[in-house]
Amino acid sequence: MPGIYDTRGLLWNNLGVMKIFVLFAMASLGLTVSPVGAGQNTTGSRTPTAQAADPVAEAYAQFLMAHRYEDDENADAAIAAYKRAMTLDPRGASIVSDLANLYMRMNRAADAIASGEQALKIDPENREAHRVLGTIYASMSTSGAGGRTPANRTVQQENLTKAIQHLEQSFDGPVAQADANIRAMLGRLYYTAQNYDKAIPMLSELVKQEPGWQEGATLLMQAFAAAGRSTDAVRWLEEAAPENPDLYSTLADFYNRQGRWEEASNAYEKAMQADPRDPDLHVRYASSLLNAGGTDAILKARDVLRESLTLRANDERAMYLLAQAERDSGDMSASERTARRLISMFRTSPRGYVALAETLEQRQGYDAVIAALAPAVTELRAGPNGPAALGMLLPHLGFAYQQLGQADKAIATFEEARNLSPGDPIITSYLIQAQIAGKKYAQAAELARLTREQHPDDLRLARLEAQALRQSGKTDQGIAILEALVQKHSDDPQAYIALAQVYSEANRGPQAIKALQNGQAKLPSATVLTFELGAIYDKQKRPVEAEAAFRQVIAHEPDHAAALNYLGYMLAERGERLDESVDLVKRALKIEPDNSSYLDSLGWAYYKAGKLDLAAENLSRAADQLTRNSVIQDHYGDVLVKLERFDEAIAAWTRALSGDGDSVDRSDIDKKIRSARQKLPKR
Repeated sequence: MPGIYDTRGLLWNNLGVMKIFVLFAMASLGLTVSPVGAGQNTTGSRTPTAQAADPVAEAYAQFLMAHRYEDDENADAAIAAYKRAMTLDPRGASIVSDLANLYMRMNRAADAIASGEQALKIDPENREAHRVLGTIYASMSTSGAGGRTPANRTVQQENLTKAIQHLEQSFDGPVAQADANIRAMLGRLYYTAQNYDKAIPMLSELVKQEPGWQEGATLLMQAFAAAGRSTDAVRWLEEAAPENPDLYSTLADFYNRQGRWEEASNAYEKAMQADPRDPDLHVRYASSLLNAGGTDAILKARDVLRESLTLRANDERAMYLLAQAERDSGDMSASERTARRLISMFRTSPRGYVALAETLEQRQGYDAVIAALAPAVTELRAGPNGPAALGMLLPHLGFAYQQLGQADKAIATFEEARNLSPGDPIITSYLIQAQIAGKKYAQAAELARLTREQHPDDLRLARLEAQALRQSGKTDQGIAILEALVQKHSDDPQAYIALAQVYSEANRGPQAIKALQNGQAKLPSATVLTFELGAIYDKQKRPVEAEAAFRQVIAHEPDHAAALNYLGYMLAERGERLDESVDLVKRALKIEPDNSSYLDSLGWAYYKAGKLDLAAENLSRAADQLTRNSVIQDHYGDVLVKLERFDEAIAAWTRALSGDGDSVDRSDIDKKIRSARQKLPKR
């Protein structure tokens, strides 16, 4: 039978505090007592003498004294008092369990376990002992002592099992009304043990009762996710958040993980209403807005980030996202200023340089990218985070070299990046592209083949290998690779596009069209296939079909900037419906205000319409940004010569000859240069 102090004594629970003091007073005076729960048969007529009750009363006195010492933080005296009480009342389970609790608070785990187990031998249902043992074993189940060896993992699993068993037996009454800390601990243990059927209901109830416990909501979401119950997680949060606005941020995070950016943005907005001065919420809200895209969302993200920086001025991530928001909104000057400010504040971080590179790349300022990144790479290479920093910067630097036609430098840069991440197929694909640009076709094909052995389903690598093979005269081998990939990935529109493009590059237009039509039959809602079909029709000199394809894309997606621009440029090239041509390209530029190709299209449409000043204005911007684009420089030269700015026209055409050479007739440009020179004033 348990002693009178179980769960702070059965007497404590059943008779109340006043009766205990009365009992103690009677025993001290030598009066007869009959303590319930002290081991006596209360249904009989047996009444113990005062002498028999003295040890029990004295035990209780020592028990109270131990608690008094604990309150005074005199642990040694408390332990001595508990031990005297145990000697006087060997059946007092609560004396032993309270001693175990003291040992636990003193971080004397071995002594606490021994005392807890002793209490359970006296009374297997002693809840305090179960609580103490459960708490200790819970701590031991997450201890990293001994390393992550198989033996240590086994011990941790055993401790986890013991912790759960003890804590489950520590509750008194309905679990939903039990101590919140114990339930929180048990919920974590259930999650760790992958017992989600128990973890989820316990955490669900607890989070509702304790709305300020944000970790609980996170743990509950992790349990839902691990159990494969994402839909249930979102449903639970959607129901709980209106009553507990603190949960909106967790709901938003969950939407983010599912790529539901607009819903995430709405949830973050509600979370910010509850906590408007939390800079972290500002940043997460802005990030979801940027992912959602669209002019309104981007401008809102910019404003939210600027407000966030008034709350925490040195927030590196907020500044990086602000540079992105300003860039996406078309304010390149502001974006560059923010990026340079970020660099000045965090010199050893690569993030500011990445933000600057991304802004300069969008402006086609590749010389400026190199000027910014080349010294930064040298400086950061020797820093404490060298490999991580270089992994972020080298691809941008290599891309800039490649765009400027500096193939050897591009290859060397991407090779260094690949040495840092040899298993990353994306970095390897950058190197292969640089090798192709540098006309090292055999090396590119071999590297692509070897990498595809590790990543056989990587469409990018297959496409590059096919391209390298075609350039090296092995067109059929390249086509065979992509034909096999289409068979294997018939639900991926990019597979059909890759095959169509290699057919087109090999002057097999009808096969390219057939490949895309097959893709449309399989994937009728894939707008990207219709757009690519329009481009192939245009290359095949089939303008009616090309125009129909682009109009179909625009009808389905009115803000499809690429289709708007392509159709507008086609009309300009043909000199047809020039007002509509201008309108289409303007719509594209409204979506992407600094797109150099779109500026070229608009300038060319104005040129065909005889509006030379407007043509020069737009083509000048495009030519300044894309100095190596031969077509744009050629167009700009044509406008300048019409304006009788012969020196500038010759300079533009000279840049066209030294540029990428794509889609231009070099002999025709030579003739235009000679003609313009004849019109120069005699010197």
